[in-house]
Order: sequence, then structure tokens, then C-alpha cells
Amino acid sequence: MDLNLTAEELRFRDELRAWLEANVPEDWEQVREEALQDRFAFLRSWQRKLYDAGWAGASWPKEYGGCGASPMQQVIFWQEMARAAAPPMANALGLGLIGPTIIAFGTEAQKMRYLPKILSAEEIWCQGFSEPNAGSDLASLQAEARLDADHYIVNGQKVWTSYGWVADWCELVVRTDPNMPKHKGLTVLLVDMKTPGVVIRPLRQMTGEAEFNEVFFRDVRVPVENVVGKVNQGWDVAIGTLMHERGTFGAGLQILYKRSMDRLIELSRGIQRNARPASQDPIARQKLAQCYAEIEIM
Repeated sequence: MDLNLTAEELRFRDELRAWLEANVPEDWEQVREEALQDRFAFLRSWQRKLYDAGWAGASWPKEYGGCGASPMQQVIFWQEMARAAAPPMANALGLGLIGPTIIAFGTEAQKMRYLPKILSAEEIWCQGFSEPNAGSDLASLQAEARLDADHYIVNGQKVWTSYGWVADWCELVVRTDPNMPKHKGLTVLLVDMKTPGVVIRPLRQMTGEAEFNEVFFRDVRVPVENVVGKVNQGWDVAIGTLMHERGTFGAGLQILYKRSMDRLIELSRGIQRNARPASQDPIARQKLAQCYAEIEIM
């Protein structure tokens, strides 16, 4: 088996590397220490720059504005982003989960309406899956949608919603037929987060930040044309989204962990432990080495 990059893959890598070297913001190292809410406009601007250059949505088909990158080119993309210490893109869930879900299950009208603004970060997306009593057992969810002429009326609660505080839209899983088995009778809706009846509450972390949110839906009206896939077959759509989470996000996790590891090693050299840098403490060094080894073998 030849594990060397092909000529096309080398061209892709070199073009991307040159662009990143010329365009990664010089002030990112200072901005990255800010809270997510404070640096979000910066990340949004960075994604727009990638979009304008044609690099946003590396895994997306070209007909929907992406790069049409092969699996190996997608790996190269994340490797080069890490190598350049580039900022992450703002619309993480839109790019990695929800956009690919719309590509796979959405109508052509939905693709034309939503995909360009996901890529450009003009519209930020969140994911309305987990509930207080439906986490790993997602099919136990209770948020409901009742059909009323040409709209669904949504009532219920979602929790641990990343980006809820800034999202323009939500991929929401609701129960549309309570009389069917729990894995059936579910439907996926695209919900405008500015619709009357949507209430967002922050979940404060130990750091004081609120990256996660509770989201309440109280008689929220959603047009029927915002159904993704088929009514009462939303479990298939939700599983499709989660598969992208395991695949798209999983492919970049090793690089994200390695970047965090490099940052941790850097901090250990400046933090004192027993009157010397923590990086020189035998126990700290052993733990750092163990983390480093586990990341390398991922």
C-alpha cells in the first residue's frame, strides 16, 4: 500500500498551505484567550474569509458551494489548519452537521435557501436534540409538534444546546405522532430562532461562560415546508446528522486535541510547581507524556 500523497493531494495541500500562511489573522493568539461570546464576531469574519476564498465546507459537494474534497483531502485540510494554528470556523454545527444533513435529506428549495448562508456564516445554526429526560436515549424526547393547517405548532424544551445564544436557525427533532413507537413518529424541522415563542436561557459553566443553553418552545409556529425528510421519519434524519458528528467532527478531533496539548505544554513551562516550572515536575511530566502518547495513537 502506497501511503504517499498523490500529485493531486500534494497540489491541494500546497495551495491551501500557501493561502493559510498568507491569511491566518496575526492577532488570533491574543483573541483566542477571550470568551467565546467575545471572540465570536472574529471567528465569523474568519469563516467569511475562508468562504470567499472557496475553502469553507471542504467536504461539501462543489454544486453546493463546497470544495468537493476527497476523504484524504479533508484530512489534509484539517492537518493544514492545525499546522497554521488557524482559528476555528464560527458555524461549526452548520458546516459539520446540519449542512450535510440538508444536502442528504433536504429539498432543492431548502438547499438553495440555507446552504449558502451556512457556508458564509451569515446564518448560524444550533442543534435541538437533547432534552432533560432524553440524552443518550434520544428517541424518548417529548418536544411535540402539532399540525395546524400549513404550520406545525411546537411546544417543548431542549437542553445543552451549543450556540443557542447566537443561532439564527435550529435543526429541531420533535414528536409529531405520540401514538407511534418512540423511534417512529419523530420529525425534523428547521426552526427560525427569532420566531415568537422561542426562549433561550444560558447554562453557566464554572468559568462563568455560557456556551450551552436551554431552549424553550412555546406555541412556536413552523411552516410545513421546513420539514426535513419525511414526516414521522425524523429518526433517520437525526441518525444521519449524528453520523456526520462521528465522521466529520471525529476526523478533526485528533488535531484539536493535539493543538490543546501543545497549549498545555506551553502553559506548563510558565506555571510554577514546587518552586520550578510544572514542566520539570516528575509527576506533571509523566501525566503530560501519557496524554501526548494517547493523542498520537488516535
